Amino acid sequence: QVQFVESGGGLVQSGGSLRLSCTASGLQLSPYSMAWYRQASGEQRELVATISGDLGFERKYADSTKGRFTISRDNTKNTVTLQMTNLTPEDTAVYYCNRNQAFGIFSWGQGTQVTVSS
Repeated sequence: QVQFVESGGGLVQSGGSLRLSCTASGLQLSPYSMAWYRQASGEQRELVATISGDLGFERKYADSTKGRFTISRDNTKNTVTLQMTNLTPEDTAVYYCNRNQAFGIFSWGQGTQVTVSS
């Protein structure tokens, strides 16, 4: 059974940065297109960024995160990372990683809370 573990969230001031990491047990991530998602309180889960499988040459971002967030992967460590800069209160949410939804979703992990204060 696949289990994702997200980490790196926390409380940060507006304009600050955080680096989120995701690892998986029960699954080798390298062949899969992966993604980060987020869900703010009372809102639906939304796609934040995607990265293609293997070497991860293709990356895509939601308009709201373009230019501020960077998704990357390290297949030797079986991890996917989201570097977030210039954070705003609108980025406050629980962040999750999973397979790129275009190819099907595995079970969700617990996520990691990101809170940005103004």
